[in-house]
Amino acid sequence: MRLLVISDIHGNMNALETAMEIPHDEVICLGDLVDYGPSPREVIDFMMENNIPVIKGNHDSAVATGIDCGCSYEIKHLSIATRDYTKDQLDDSQLDFLKNLPAKIKKEYRGGSVLFTHGSPRSFYEYIKPQTPDAEVQEMLKGVEADMLVVGHSHIPMTRNVGNITIVNPGSAGQPRDGIPRASCAVLDTDSMDFKVYRLEYDMESVTDKIRERMPHCDELIAILENAGVNKKEN
Repeated sequence: MRLLVISDIHGNMNALETAMEIPHDEVICLGDLVDYGPSPREVIDFMMENNIPVIKGNHDSAVATGIDCGCSYEIKHLSIATRDYTKDQLDDSQLDFLKNLPAKIKKEYRGGSVLFTHGSPRSFYEYIKPQTPDAEVQEMLKGVEADMLVVGHSHIPMTRNVGNITIVNPGSAGQPRDGIPRASCAVLDTDSMDFKVYRLEYDMESVTDKIRERMPHCDELIAILENAGVNKKEN
């Protein structure tokens, strides 16, 4: 089975629609549907209408509950301002959807067992990045019984092995932060456990036009999107 893995949409409906064009059998989303982008309502509705399994991200939690998203000081003003914008866009059913998302999902496939989370298995605030020391990752993996861990949150595509677990990240569909301004997603072959990342061109100009028309701090948000987060820190 070809499982399309998407993450960190952040209100970017154009990027999501482009990612969905990749041939697949099923879809799973690793969270952060909202903040930073102009179309949070459309993204949430798409997930609800298509019954796509979604894991709760730190931004989803912050919008639904008011609890801080844990973003770095450098971009906290953006997360706060765009959160106010996001809340104005959503109705109670959409907020309830975010509030009730699961923290993790585990699946058994022919190729092995897979645990899906947003950040680390311990917390959606924690990052597992390519450069995170093995010792730190091993602490995050305590108690995890899976052949593969699939995470988002860092907005950086990744495949690495720590101990007996393969850890992969599809990158961010709506807000890449690795200097490559193209939507990032991946397909997991659940028989072979092959994980392939895709980088996709999409109509970014349409998104930036909406940001400029609707959102606070529009110039900064557009620069982050167009530069794929270069010179920006945690999300």
